[in-house]
Amino acid sequence: MNKGDLVNEVAKVVSTKKDAQAAVDCVIEAITAALKNDESVTLVGFGTFKSVHKDARKGRNPQTGLEIKIAARNTPKFIPGKALKDALN
Repeated sequence: MNKGDLVNEVAKVVSTKKDAQAAVDCVIEAITAALKNDESVTLVGFGTFKSVHKDARKGRNPQTGLEIKIAARNTPKFIPGKALKDALN
């Protein structure tokens, strides 16, 4: 399922596809804004989105074998909730 398919599923519940698009975009923007502010987003029964800091480290260029520096960065992480895990099994 891609974003367009998700919008179509939400459109079945709300009045129009335009409203569904706005709702999906709003949810994605809200999650992104929270992660930018180092906040976690917990959707009970679904899971938790959180921002994880990764320290700077050394790596290797696979083509040349030379050592390179990989900068520190924040990356998103999703931890599925129990209800989601149970629904899959």
